[in-house]
Amino acid sequence: MLPVNSEKIRSSFVNATKGDATRAELPDLSAVRWEAVDYLGWQDSRKPQLHYVVLEVEDEPVGLLLRGTGRPPSRKMLCAWCEDVIDGVRAASFVAPLAGASGRRGNTIGTAICADFRCSRNVRRAPATFELRTEDPAVLAHHREQRIAGLQERSAGFARAVMRG
Repeated sequence: MLPVNSEKIRSSFVNATKGDATRAELPDLSAVRWEAVDYLGWQDSRKPQLHYVVLEVEDEPVGLLLRGTGRPPSRKMLCAWCEDVIDGVRAASFVAPLAGASGRRGNTIGTAICADFRCSRNVRRAPATFELRTEDPAVLAHHREQRIAGLQERSAGFARAVMRG
């Protein structure tokens, strides 16, 4: 992901009011390893039900406001973005208000993603033996690149659905 500053983040939100974007608590951007993330995601510590994601859609940053739907499920679930099966402690369902008039009327779209936004780490991890049975570095590199591309495609697809309103 290309580095973004706080001003760019606040102006990138497509489903939040200007006031919401201004009040959003931002993470420490100096601590972000931009080359290792496909999107920036964080929880607002002052309002724990609010979460934010900034990702690239067609080389432009797009910010999304997400709301947690309650406590995490007690069973395993598949993250819709990184497609990793994660336990209920780290998985959560989120809803995002749609952009524009539809969102102002209260319409939302939902997804299940990693609660701590660890998708970028998940797609870069070594594959488990049930996923890929090889030690060939070229095959492992290709597998990793495919997982990264899939994460970018699925997360951008969600952002596009929010933007279509």
